[in-house]
This record gives sequence, C-alpha cells and structure tokens, in this order.
Amino acid sequence: MTIEEQIAYLRKGMAELIRDEDLRERLKLGRPLKVKAGFDPTAPDLHLGHTVLIRKMKHFQDLGHTVTFLIGDMTGLIGDPTGRNAMRPPMTRDEINANAETYKAQVFKILDPEKTVVEFNSKWLEPMTFEEMVRLCSHYTVARILERDDFSKRYQSNTPISIHEFLYPLAQGYDSVKMQCDVELGGNDQKFNLLVGRELQRAYGLAPQIVGTVPLLEGLDGVEKMSKSKNNYVGITEPAPVMFSKLMSIPDDLMFRYFELLTDKSVSEIQQLRQAHPKETKMELARLIVTDFHSREDAERAAGEWVRVVSQGSVPADLEEYLVTEPGLRIDKLLVRCGLAASGSEAQRKIKEGALEVDGARVSELVVLDFPGSYVLRLGKKWKKVQG
Repeated sequence: MTIEEQIAYLRKGMAELIRDEDLRERLKLGRPLKVKAGFDPTAPDLHLGHTVLIRKMKHFQDLGHTVTFLIGDMTGLIGDPTGRNAMRPPMTRDEINANAETYKAQVFKILDPEKTVVEFNSKWLEPMTFEEMVRLCSHYTVARILERDDFSKRYQSNTPISIHEFLYPLAQGYDSVKMQCDVELGGNDQKFNLLVGRELQRAYGLAPQIVGTVPLLEGLDGVEKMSKSKNNYVGITEPAPVMFSKLMSIPDDLMFRYFELLTDKSVSEIQQLRQAHPKETKMELARLIVTDFHSREDAERAAGEWVRVVSQGSVPADLEEYLVTEPGLRIDKLLVRCGLAASGSEAQRKIKEGALEVDGARVSELVVLDFPGSYVLRLGKKWKKVQG
C-alpha cells in the first residue's frame, strides 16, 4: 500500500486520529511503528465492545507494525476514573493477576500471537522511586487534570475525588514514555488520557505519539454502551449458538455499525449490504463474528440452530441454565436474576405485553414459580432454563 492507502485503511472505523500529518510523517520513516493499547484487567472476560480496539490493533499489525497489548496490572490497582461519577473500589492483586491471564488468552482470537508483544506496566511503574513519581507529577497541573469532564463534574458537585485517581492519566501517559510509543490507541472516552501521553512524551524529550480513538460500541439494545452490567453484551468466550442468537436480536439499523467496527468488510461492501434483505444481512454479520471467535463450521451450525428455533419454535439444544437458590420467586424478579430482563420494570412490561412463555405456555401475570423444580423460560427470542 502507498502511505495514503495505509492511512485510509487505518482510519476505517476510527473516531478520531491525532494527527493525520504526524502519522504520515512517521510512516515515511519506513520502519515498523511502535503501537500500543492498554487494557486494565478489571473483569475476567472481554466482550465485543473491547474487540473494536483490538481489531484496530490488528490493522496496524497487518501493515507490519509492532503491536503491544499492554496489560495495566498497576493502573488497574487505581481503577480508571473515566466516565465514573464516584470512586472505583480498588481491586486486589490476586484479582488483577487472574483476570490478566484470561485477557492474554482471549486477545489472540484476533491478534497474531507471533507478532504481538504482551507487556505489563508493573515492569516500570512498580520500581519507580518517590523522587521519580514527584518528577512525573510535576509535568502536569491540577487545573489541567480538572479540565477532564468527569473530574470537573465530580468537583463541582462536591463528590469526593481521591488523589490517587489523579495519578491514573499520568501513569497511563508514563507508559507511553517508557515504551517510546509512536501510536497509542484507545476508546474515544480515553482521549484525555491519550493526550496526556503526548504531553508527557514532550516533557521527557520524545516525539509525541499519534493518538487514534475508536468509537464505543452500542450494546444489543442499540442505545447504551455494551456492558456486562447492562446485560446488553456478547462475550467473546460465549458458545457459538449463544453469540449467534444474541447478534440476531440487534436492531436492524445497528447491524451496519457492527459491520464497520467488528468485521473487515470494506466501506463499499457495507454499502452494498444495505441493498440486501435485512434478515439475510444480519445472518451474514452473525456468521462472520461467530467465525472469528469459533470457526466457520460452528457459525453454520449456530445459524441452523437459530433458524430451527425461530421458524419452528423449538427449544434450543444448548439451553443456558440458571440455578435458583430461593424456594419461591416472583416471575419478574426471576427474569432479572437469570438475565432475561435488564430491570424489574422491563420484565413487568414484557410480561404484560404477553412476551413471556413458561414451559411453552404464555404468562401475562406476575406469578410465583415454586422451587425445587425446573422451567423453560422464553422472553421474545431469549431462552433460559431455570431450576433449583
């Protein structure tokens, strides 16, 4: 590829690139660029929202650049304050180490393990002396830190901000100094932290890194950011039929954004897909994504299972189970507990609309299910077996 073609290839699916001209000049050097993205191991599993960034790392990797998957085992002890309206509870070292091991295994579903450097920022942050930490902090002011939107809102509302939270963007920026990064990638909510890295590199006599941000992926509801806490996610370690079924549940207008951010389809190919039948297009999307994390054969089997369930109303062969530990539970609360509904109000609304079936019978009242016992629940296209 020419330099302009490389920039166009890398820009696909990016929210912002700071700056095009810097990347152009760096590419003219004719050497592999040092590219990194950091992930704090705050949860054991990654979902499709995380893979938007990992896929962009792969695009740099495809062009021959050196990609580092940086595990923030030290910054994870602080907890990223981005988007938080309260202090994040600190994690233990054991929790971080356990999650880091699962991350290492999961990212290689997309990245080439032979071409990926895995690094931990404890390598340079843990041995820092107090003098080195003071010098690092001297390169940034409290006023600049408070320009950050979430800090500003918390400060104005008298919500406590711990001093250690101010250290997070500085620690992330120092990662770029120690790694002498050419490019740092992150979600567009990370822009402040990534720009701190540029400033710290200047302060330490280095050329400032190029910053590339990717959009935050909407979850299955098409509204909120994909998140486990909102139960609108697709986990990359979930079974193929579960992934396929979840992807078939997304709103039609969301699938082209998924094509853009979660597949390698070109812009022109995605435009052509807009002319096809929505159901067939969505099935192609689900096949592509399931193939990435399982295999083409698994994706085809999952597609066949989904068609069988939807067209014939059959119970899925690999029905997920939820263990109930209480003797009696009202149905709306049970739907929330087992993950079929995001909230009690949503569950009650769906029940009143007649969207719920229990063992094949439609239920439209807030009944209490008795346990021990076993029931097959279906809410729209979602299934769950509950027993206890």
